[in-house]
Amino acid sequence: MTRKEFTQSLDQLQRDYAATEESLACHACRDCRLCASCNFCEGCRSCYRCTHCTRCRESSHCSHSVDCVSCHGCAYCVRSELCSGSSYLTLCKSCSDCTYCFGCVGLVKKDFHILNRGYTRQEFFEIVKKLQAELGIK
Repeated sequence: MTRKEFTQSLDQLQRDYAATEESLACHACRDCRLCASCNFCEGCRSCYRCTHCTRCRESSHCSHSVDCVSCHGCAYCVRSELCSGSSYLTLCKSCSDCTYCFGCVGLVKKDFHILNRGYTRQEFFEIVKKLQAELGIK
């Protein structure tokens, strides 16, 4: 087999797979495409081992997250991207091992931050409640 033949065959296999949009080994998922081993998700694309997620894409090992992209090992995150090992993030990007962050970018091992600034637990929840109402997020 020549390099050209191999490349053409591989490209065709990838096109055929993408055209099926089939999810594999998923349980009770609705309207998900190209996912594998997910449970109780809805409207997700290309996720792996996620559970109770909605409209997430290209994520793995996430739970109870909504509208996240390329997140891994996250739980209860909303509209976040490229985050890992984190929980309760909203509108965050590239955060790792964080909890309770809102609108943060690039943080590592931080808790109760808004726009990369730290707050007490009480301050955080008071400010976030107002921001969620203002931004229409919940």
